Amino acid sequence: MLVVVTRESGRNDTLRAWLPASTVIEVPLTTTVFRAMADVEDDLARADAHGPFAVLAVTSARSRDFLQAALRVCARDAEVWTVGPTTSAAVVDAGLAVTGEAPSALALAERLAHGPVLVLGARAMRDELPAELSARGIDVQQVACYETVPVELDEAARATLARADAIVIGAPSAWRVARDAVAPDTWVVVPGETTAAAVRAEHERVLVGWRSEVARRLEELVAGDRSRQAPQ
Repeated sequence: MLVVVTRESGRNDTLRAWLPASTVIEVPLTTTVFRAMADVEDDLARADAHGPFAVLAVTSARSRDFLQAALRVCARDAEVWTVGPTTSAAVVDAGLAVTGEAPSALALAERLAHGPVLVLGARAMRDELPAELSARGIDVQQVACYETVPVELDEAARATLARADAIVIGAPSAWRVARDAVAPDTWVVVPGETTAAAVRAEHERVLVGWRSEVARRLEELVAGDRSRQAPQ
């Protein structure tokens, strides 16, 4: 079984740990450009007019290095909420306690009961979280820490994606890069419902969850595909 992991180089080790015994090839689909700390601090200073924030919502592990700066505009007893286990691990690694974790930005918004809320994440963040909070009258401010830039795929990368039995996609931005090269019968494995929704809009075969149980299910599905394709 050929599985393609698509996070940036050096960020795929945790994926390899739970993937089944198979051929794993790395094809990065995006790269991260971090904003200068001074620019993020300027944005936080402007957001501070709406603080001190009662909740810090961290939507990506890539915001890790900006957490301490964000806490300076939060209340002393501010809650720290995260989207996904990878983000939670990064927050804990930075020395903070996680109040709660949600599988998606929308699920997080539904669990937050009060504000004001400061959201840390990408420059092009999806709008479910602020839209849901604003609709409920909760003040929410967003500060971008980084930008995810698509990689231009060469022919070798496209060929690898096209012949994969499964592709591990971490975010909608990665799917947008890969989608034209992915075969209809390829299984796409995603971490949560936000990315799953983006993939399902264009591709039928989606598995949700980055864990060993999903890996075992993936093995079963690929084995079933090969059995049906074998000459009778």
